[in-house]
Amino acid sequence: MTAKMPEIVDPKLVGEVWPMAAPAADPVLYGHAHLSPTGNFEVRSVQCFTLTYTAGRFGLDDNGAIRIVFRFFGDWGSLQTTDPTGYNYVTAITSDGARPALSFDPIGHSRPWLKTLTVRVRGGYLSEGDTITIKLGDTEFGSPGLKMQTMVESALEFRVLVDACAVGHFHPIPESPAVSIVPGPPVRWIAVLPTLRRRGETFRLGIKAEDLWGNPSDRVSRNLRFESSAAIEGLPDHATFKIGEKSIIINDLKAQSESKIHIKIFDQDSGELLCEAGPLLIRDGNVGSYWGDMHGQSGETIGITSAVEYFQFARDLAFLDAVGHQANDFQINNAFWDHINKLTKDFQEDGKFVTFPGYEWSGNTSVGGDRNVYFREEGRQIRRSSHALLPNQSDIDTDANDAKDLFRDLADEDCVIYAHVGGRFADVKFAHDPKLETGMEIHSAWGTFEWLLTDGFPLGHRCGVVCNSDGHKGRPGASYPGASMFGAYGGLTCFITDALTRDSFFDCLRKRHHYGTTGNRLHLEVHAEFKNPAQLFDKDPNAFEDATSAPAQSIMMGDIASTDDSSVTLRVEAVAGTAIERIEIRNGIKTVETVRPYTESDLGTRYRVIWQGAEYRGRGRQTNWSGRAKFSGAAITRMEKINAWNHERLLSVQGSDTVVWDAITTGNYGGFDVWLDDATGANLEVTSNHGKFSGALSDIGLEDTVIDCGGLERKIRIFRLPDENLHRELAYSAQIELAPKGDNPLWVCVTTEDGFQAWSSPIFLFKDSA
Repeated sequence: MTAKMPEIVDPKLVGEVWPMAAPAADPVLYGHAHLSPTGNFEVRSVQCFTLTYTAGRFGLDDNGAIRIVFRFFGDWGSLQTTDPTGYNYVTAITSDGARPALSFDPIGHSRPWLKTLTVRVRGGYLSEGDTITIKLGDTEFGSPGLKMQTMVESALEFRVLVDACAVGHFHPIPESPAVSIVPGPPVRWIAVLPTLRRRGETFRLGIKAEDLWGNPSDRVSRNLRFESSAAIEGLPDHATFKIGEKSIIINDLKAQSESKIHIKIFDQDSGELLCEAGPLLIRDGNVGSYWGDMHGQSGETIGITSAVEYFQFARDLAFLDAVGHQANDFQINNAFWDHINKLTKDFQEDGKFVTFPGYEWSGNTSVGGDRNVYFREEGRQIRRSSHALLPNQSDIDTDANDAKDLFRDLADEDCVIYAHVGGRFADVKFAHDPKLETGMEIHSAWGTFEWLLTDGFPLGHRCGVVCNSDGHKGRPGASYPGASMFGAYGGLTCFITDALTRDSFFDCLRKRHHYGTTGNRLHLEVHAEFKNPAQLFDKDPNAFEDATSAPAQSIMMGDIASTDDSSVTLRVEAVAGTAIERIEIRNGIKTVETVRPYTESDLGTRYRVIWQGAEYRGRGRQTNWSGRAKFSGAAITRMEKINAWNHERLLSVQGSDTVVWDAITTGNYGGFDVWLDDATGANLEVTSNHGKFSGALSDIGLEDTVIDCGGLERKIRIFRLPDENLHRELAYSAQIELAPKGDNPLWVCVTTEDGFQAWSSPIFLFKDSA
């Protein structure tokens, strides 16, 4: 039986809500399609599908064609017609034995149905009842088959369109076939706790098992045992993970004593340690920490899965406290805008799960570039960048065609705005409103973009750091990049505020009391302390005439203050679930100090090789790396990968002394660690398509050896590490001299050994005399 669209999407809304779901053609006239087999298929499995198109009353004229189109961000194998023994080989034959012309174009149709297989009849025609049989992943000539995508999807649609009259206009036929993509077996266990709560404040523990590609798996049955480092009210000793379930959530937990909590999860039967949750700090104070992914899309626009599934994943499988849905505005018709607002209202639950109605303003970079708009309440007017994919243009007068118009039109709205880098990048020099635009998204699945924040420093912009997934694969909060164009794991933002409510989050955003990470959850505090009381502003005094100030001896990340002091003490505390590699303390674009939890004397025979950066800021930013590192005179005893998210790309040891790789970066970084048997007298030779290095290993030490590789911050870094780093906590105080004029944006970047990073929102200090 052919899989249908997810039941969770109201069938009455599909034609209205999904902008590219044009009215279907009459199957009597235009024909119909049948797919075999159908049902459930494991991610990244290899399959062979037969799609049979039967012509309708119009037949199919000479040079007429059908198209099978797929969503752009599905990462199943690219179809090909030239190598019968290769993956994803496609063939087609008509019922009279003719071979139609086949062509595949990854951007051959309209968004979001960009991936296009065209099957064109030439030198003949089809009559009513004649067929075309297409085999996708045809194994007859030696092909292994069609590689399925790496992410779960309840209905992967093979959308069929017909140009029966050879006029170049393709009509979608009704009930295009679909299959369901399901998780693989589990390869790792994940357990998630919050990072900061107060005594007596409730929290939850989430547990899941992920397959190789990061999908929560429902193919596991385990009896679990819990072991906590501190007393927790409501935590059972045991729980059972059952086949068919994708997570266990234990709600309403409490700790009554200040503590640092880790929870170990064991297989009760074998005693195997499966994973560990934490650290969760229980501290008295005015605030807790709440984690969110505020930026992603679903299948109604350019992503996959339904919007309902999107919110459910965020809450129940990523264990987020907050989520935002950000569809491209030029694909949001009014029915879908109403649908988004209904979902955010339905899923919103103070104290449990916070949602925000909003959208992505998707203007071209030339008119300001991508922005994210978040409203405090539902029912507000959407101000689109254009109606590019909306045939109903009756409300086109509500558009804001550039970012300056957007800020003007939203001036009286209760909303906040982020700038971000997606396909288009935001140009904060073109337009910025300090009253509305509070955050810069410097990491997402698209890569890492510190420059988006630092561009604003010389302009006097005072924005906080946010990180999100900008995910298109239906996994907000746990957005693995898969096997296609994304090169990074999606980010998260930690909101430091007094309550899990919309109002508290809005207050937090407007004060920039938040930090972002590349996807891990660590505790981070940054405070500035003064010899003489500073003046702490409640709002940016450069933007708000009614801003007021009060004396303060200490302020936190995101705060704006003036001071008479010539220097300030910056106190940093990071508590992570994995070892900390370094903390960079920065004033604006300058790193004033790099702090590590170890010294030169702790270094062992472990060496780290990193490649990072991008081509440029725009859509083609992806850098492809190929290279090798040869450790002559030493033998590799162990190698660990760093940020090697695509399991089909090469990163491995060859022989006893060489590592080879084929990787991508998009502003982020990847690499590896090697442990050597003996580095005495050994040499390192790195050769890559972007840069080279040759030298003695004895010259590689604590500080980075850097090879500039051009492009945008493109470089190779090499340095030495302790054989084992057990430091998961680092507290440090730095004395920082303040520039006498302009802002001093004081912020930190934390890097953990497993390849994740975190950035604090800057503290903006300026001298009273400035």
